[in-house]
Amino acid sequence: MNSDISFPSHRENRFYQGMAATFLANALQAVNFLGDRFLRQSHHSSSAIEDLYRHSMDSAFSVTEAFLVTGAPHASAYYPRDFAWFYPDVLDPETIMDAQDAVRRVRLLERSVRLLMEAVRADVVTTTIVPAGQGRYLGVNYFSRPSDTLLGILAGLHQMISAEERASSYLAMSQCAHAGRLLLAEYGGDLKRAILKLASELESFDAYGTRYLLCDASGPRSAATDTRAERRRFVTNACVYTTFVWGVQLGIVDENELKRLLGRDLAQYKRDLLRLFGKDGYIRHSLDGPASSPASSVALDFVSVHRGFWDMSEASERALFAATTDLIIAEPRFRIPSTFHFLVSADNPRNKIIHKIAAPAYQGRSSWPTFNVEFADRMLDFDEASGSEIYRACAQGILKDIRTATEVHGGYQELISEQGLKYRTWAYKGAVAHSWFPRFLSVWRRAYGTPLLKWND
Repeated sequence: MNSDISFPSHRENRFYQGMAATFLANALQAVNFLGDRFLRQSHHSSSAIEDLYRHSMDSAFSVTEAFLVTGAPHASAYYPRDFAWFYPDVLDPETIMDAQDAVRRVRLLERSVRLLMEAVRADVVTTTIVPAGQGRYLGVNYFSRPSDTLLGILAGLHQMISAEERASSYLAMSQCAHAGRLLLAEYGGDLKRAILKLASELESFDAYGTRYLLCDASGPRSAATDTRAERRRFVTNACVYTTFVWGVQLGIVDENELKRLLGRDLAQYKRDLLRLFGKDGYIRHSLDGPASSPASSVALDFVSVHRGFWDMSEASERALFAATTDLIIAEPRFRIPSTFHFLVSADNPRNKIIHKIAAPAYQGRSSWPTFNVEFADRMLDFDEASGSEIYRACAQGILKDIRTATEVHGGYQELISEQGLKYRTWAYKGAVAHSWFPRFLSVWRRAYGTPLLKWND
């Protein structure tokens, strides 16, 4: 494959939403899950980490793919949030095997981000986009409106634009950055409109004599663990804050425009969120529902996203992060025994009926390797900002156990069960999360100071 990339002009795509689109999307997804349940086969038997990685990258970035997806049973649907939560290091040169791999990744990333931009232009900003035939896409929210869809789109765009800033010999990187700048110029106005609309949707929430702004004061909004169906969650509001910050950094929106809508600058907006969710000395997962024990009030998704809410710039912020982290580390219910695999929560959250049947504990009593990787990365952020070595050993333990699970289960898992096994339910056979693998390698390099895998281009 030639390293010189041409980005073909896109065909006309159409996006649909509404009751009929939701019904059809649900039907298509039901077929996807049933197909996975009865047809999924394991095609790779090697347990060598290098072989597993090469197989994963060949699958994740196949030239036949139309969009960057994980390899999970619901992967035929597109999740914009994933570019923030799960795919932030697709273009890390140390995770790229060769020039051909670089070209495949860049092409697939450009196609994916462009499609999401077109959806924003069509005012279809949903948690999920389901392909429904040639150039036809259904936008659907399965549980609630999104808090992190725009965040994912901005993350994908930023990854493209910053590609040439990484030390790399791949020509594809500079070409990707150029394509990203063209996309920003073409769709920047649409993104600005969507970001300002998001800001205008924030709701007033009065507590402890202070007026706060939340995205989910009266109804749940989704984030990466959206099936909890809870209101007033930390992670959803952290995602919205980060969306605003990235919008300003990319030059899409002026901070003064946001300040006029919010009635406060972004720094104060963040301090308000920390004060509200951290009033007990740690970050409470949700304000919705009765007060409970500290360990039952926190959840692993508080780590937010790469380059997201936590910048550890202030001592008070570091103290909240450390207190929440220490609660999770010390609580046995958060841990798969004898490992550094941390579960999403100490107690199983409320589940919708479909999850009781098809995927129990999907958002609670299971381990998401990608959340564990972000947990490790935030630990390293803390140590770096505080000039300490408090959490490095724990971060290394997390990554070491994920490597072991990858080798044992034959690939980078999307989920690991509460018992440390491959996550299996009737409708979910335990997917290999191909596209999440590069992020793991990037954080491994940071934690250990040396790459796990090396490639000779």
